[in-house]
Amino acid sequence: MIRIYRIPFSTNVERVSLAAAHKGVEVEWIDVDAADRSPVEATSGQDLVPVAIFEDGSVLPDSTAILEELERRHPDPALYPSDEPRATEERLFVDWFNRVWKRPPNDLDAELRLDRPEPARIESLRCELAGSRRLFENLLTGRDYLFGDVLSAADCIAFPFLKYGLIFDPADDEPFHRILIEHLALDGEYPRLEEWIRRVDEHPRA
Repeated sequence: MIRIYRIPFSTNVERVSLAAAHKGVEVEWIDVDAADRSPVEATSGQDLVPVAIFEDGSVLPDSTAILEELERRHPDPALYPSDEPRATEERLFVDWFNRVWKRPPNDLDAELRLDRPEPARIESLRCELAGSRRLFENLLTGRDYLFGDVLSAADCIAFPFLKYGLIFDPADDEPFHRILIEHLALDGEYPRLEEWIRRVDEHPRA
């Protein structure tokens, strides 16, 4: 069993929840108030969730790093292909998603919080985010999942964000998530992406 700090509606926490359930790893969740993350900071030296505490007492923040550690400690069923070139391709996708795809919604969230947001910048970021739907629609051509026929790390990484185009909890009023809801709405125009969201959502969570 691993222990993991979480806050409500966290996209990064859901990444780990999907991966842990896929591997059959039992998780003890430690719920933290989003307004008071002092327990997280005391444990990990930073205030972002998730933070995992593994069986040997090692502490690891960052959802992507936790997925990699789950893969190392519990290799079956795998989150990455056994073929090294294909595994590297998928890790490149994960890096792209974290460093590139997430930039427009994060920047848009920051811009909208300014006293005087720049309309042209807002429009540019909105277009970039909305336009990414076509990339995923094309990536899913002939595939059930982002990198093949089974759930993998790429699906765990992307789903908690892309799902807002189709499904969301009305109680979730996080401004960043409202941005995703507004600009990723599928509106029946991305059938493969819609099917993928529904397919991944059927997978259990830890």
